Amino acid sequence: QVELVESGGGLVQAGGSLRLSCAASGRTITLGAMGWFRQAPGKEQDFVAAIRCDSDITYYADSMKGRFTISRDSAKSTVYLQMNSLEPEDTADYYCAARPLWRPFTTAQLMGRSAEYDYWGQGTQVTVSS
Repeated sequence: QVELVESGGGLVQAGGSLRLSCAASGRTITLGAMGWFRQAPGKEQDFVAAIRCDSDITYYADSMKGRFTISRDSAKSTVYLQMNSLEPEDTADYYCAARPLWRPFTTAQLMGRSAEYDYWGQGTQVTVSS
């Protein structure tokens, strides 16, 4: 079993930056990929970014490219989401997710529905004021 704990959310002005962290514990050696999703009030949960644990190859939703950066510290079993040039539209609850190695995946699956991920954190709230 794997547990994920997010941190780093908060209130920031438009144009500002935040770095979210996701600390994984438990059988982290079994993870194949980790990702971030977000859910704004009254909206569906959307893919933000993902990173493969075997190669650190990264994937981004189109609207986040150039503004958000996902990275991983394997020694700390932690994934980060650096968010720059934040906009009020980025206001949402951000969730960390992970997919195990024993479930082979395609790029489309990593960037797809939240059901493609098996483990989830409790979420961290990000509010961007205009």
